[in-house]
Amino acid sequence: MKIKYIVITALVILIGGMIVYRISKNNSENEKGGDKNGKKPPIVVSAVVVKPEDFSNTISLSGSIEANEQIEIRSEVSGVVENISFSEGTYVSKGQVLLKVNDVELRAQLAQAKTKEGLSSENERRARLLLQKEAISQEEYDIASADYRTMKAQTQLIQAQIGKTSIRAPFSGKIGLRNISPGTYVTPTTLIANLVSTNQLKITFSIPEKYASQIAKGSEIKFTVPNVSDTFTAKIYAMEPAVEQATRTMKIRALTQNFTGKLLPGTFANIELALGNIQDAIIIPTEAIIPIQDGKKVFIANNGKAKEIKVETLARTDKDVVITSGLKAGDTVLTSGMMSLKDEADIKVKLK
Repeated sequence: MKIKYIVITALVILIGGMIVYRISKNNSENEKGGDKNGKKPPIVVSAVVVKPEDFSNTISLSGSIEANEQIEIRSEVSGVVENISFSEGTYVSKGQVLLKVNDVELRAQLAQAKTKEGLSSENERRARLLLQKEAISQEEYDIASADYRTMKAQTQLIQAQIGKTSIRAPFSGKIGLRNISPGTYVTPTTLIANLVSTNQLKITFSIPEKYASQIAKGSEIKFTVPNVSDTFTAKIYAMEPAVEQATRTMKIRALTQNFTGKLLPGTFANIELALGNIQDAIIIPTEAIIPIQDGKKVFIANNGKAKEIKVETLARTDKDVVITSGLKAGDTVLTSGMMSLKDEADIKVKLK
């Protein structure tokens, strides 16, 4: 009886061991992704065949739109505003009187100065006659002459101050909202309004230093602004003579016409800057590029296996990258499954 139990127990242990062994072996094969012979099946990947084509080397940048000319209108002299000659939000011409500051006191001072100037002029004339008759010394004449010149300069100073009481537009443009009213006492620190020239606008942007040598004065850029469907153009007219060390970029300015008035100073601009056309360029999809520690790499198909190739790039768009070395026309570049690939891995290619 005891032998029977021993035999049954041994059979149960043997069968259980075989079952455990088979389960563990199956799990191991599944983890390796191999078939019953232990060989991994090929990885299915997408790919494209490289074909040389012309590439328009254009970079996308961001910039800001600025007024061609913009100032804050302020009075050079203090006084009460007598008259305002402009309407808010309208165009004004260069030299147009914008407002008048009361100049009654200055005109009274001018009358006084002219009286003194006339007296000193007569004294200088008399002194000159006396000097000719040797009735006075040269020193006495010099004093009379200096007094006359001082009075004359005082008269000119007051006249200049009276001229400043009429505040004029220094250039043609659109004037903004005024911050004063008739009767306001203004000083040189009082902001009256802003004057902006908007018929022409500046677009200011910066480019990476590696492109600095490819930019020339007179080059054309295209740009768009938010909430406006039109595409605008501008011409580069000025560049900084040096690269900014902190950002390794160079600041550039372009000028555009704004006759329609759709562009506003202070607006953000999306800029497309053409650097030139590249003929017979090697272009691949951006998703094929894999960043590595010392550069970039791609995988190509080589007799049913993946081959790792280091590449160098020049320019890129949202979809494509220009390759300058590492690939040639006719190479089959893998565009999917790259993160799970290794060099010499078996692959099955599906061309796009």
